[in-house]
Amino acid sequence: MELILDRLSKHYSNKIAVDRLSATLHSGVYGLLGANGAGKTTLMRMICGVLQPTSGEVTFNGIDVTREEYRDALGYLPQDFGYYPGFTALDFLCYIASLKGLPKKKGKQKALELLEEVSLSEMANKKIKTFSGGMKQRLGIAQAILNNPQILILDEPTAGLDPKERVRFRNMISKLGQDRIVLLSTHIVSDIEYIAGTILVMKNGQLIQQGSLEDIIQVIEGKVWECTVDTSMADRLTKDYPVVNLRQEGKDIFLRLICEQDPCAGAVKAEATLEDLYLYYFSEVSKDEYHSADGV
Repeated sequence: MELILDRLSKHYSNKIAVDRLSATLHSGVYGLLGANGAGKTTLMRMICGVLQPTSGEVTFNGIDVTREEYRDALGYLPQDFGYYPGFTALDFLCYIASLKGLPKKKGKQKALELLEEVSLSEMANKKIKTFSGGMKQRLGIAQAILNNPQILILDEPTAGLDPKERVRFRNMISKLGQDRIVLLSTHIVSDIEYIAGTILVMKNGQLIQQGSLEDIIQVIEGKVWECTVDTSMADRLTKDYPVVNLRQEGKDIFLRLICEQDPCAGAVKAEATLEDLYLYYFSEVSKDEYHSADGV
């Protein structure tokens, strides 16, 4: 099982959304991490054949994205998936099954199985307009896997979910990634940290890092610091460095921040996390603008 993205680019009149991006994906969960405007949704839409690339190509096991065999292998949950609010959950899945070419009887059977799998069987005959955000997202993933796809593309699937729903959703995605390619894009760093075997970091339309969590956070090992300082020092540090965490502790302020060298007296190094890496790349202060402790 091999999904190849070969020098993919997407140009608009005044912007390059994706810039000669290449990657090879096999079975497992891939987390796509990047700030707004990084090109994540554009990339996913090209993988799904919704957008045509300006240049480059997408193939799965040698099959081009434009071929019907490719579409048959694909499941897609866009950021805002379309549904008919007056449909019941079962009717909606049966309708999607028919669009995907499943025979009526088989489509209904598969729909019922998936409603059970996403814990919506008791809501099968309830109208979608009565569903919570989490229930709609679970229905969304059910429609995405109706045809048992080998490639599953999920764009911001946990946005707006409460913590309990997010945990349920993460567990479901982990299970799905055991025997297919799952590409998950989200701003919720912890979701990627928990379930992605491989993390793809995207910035300005390009992949700037790719690998396991342990591999990619090496770039900021030794650059994450914690300190407790007075208010005036805290004000100075928050202006100079990306701050991951700020917490009031009596009259003082605890800071966790990213800096090439120790930012102040008493600062201690902390173990790096994926959230730290995100701030390292996507904070308003770029790493090239960081100051050393002596202000140089």
